[in-house]
Amino acid sequence: MSVSTTVVNPVLRVAPASPAEAAAYFGASLAFHADVSDVAAVLGADGEPGFVVLDSRSTESWDQGHIPGALHLPTALIPEQADRLLDRSVPVVTYCWGPGCNGATRAALALAQLGYQVKEMLGGFEYWVREGFEFETWEGRERRDPDMLTAPVEAADCGC
Repeated sequence: MSVSTTVVNPVLRVAPASPAEAAAYFGASLAFHADVSDVAAVLGADGEPGFVVLDSRSTESWDQGHIPGALHLPTALIPEQADRLLDRSVPVVTYCWGPGCNGATRAALALAQLGYQVKEMLGGFEYWVREGFEFETWEGRERRDPDMLTAPVEAADCGC
């Protein structure tokens, strides 16, 4: 009796979506997400960015470090304070700690449920710091060298 030794390719175990389905999915993803380096580039340019950056973490986390110019509004306070602090005509970009945290997603959901246009910044504060962008702490401004695993070290941008 022969035993089948067919190896299943784990990547293709579930077939890729059709090109049309993939285009719809990835197009929608871009409507919901912003990239750290894109946010930094716009904030670093002259003029109004056209959006508000919102840090949804606790006060202790905010004090530990945050994006300069960001608005601090912990997720739990969004329902009671968003209307006082935000303009519904200006899109909001939320962030939290990093890719292992869904706080920015929860903040984006809370804002969307209140009628705000919102995107989530992929990578959060972790990737902001790891890509070498300036941040503020309760002691002042800081900047760390870019992490070569997350940002180009000797190029102006990653080319993507």
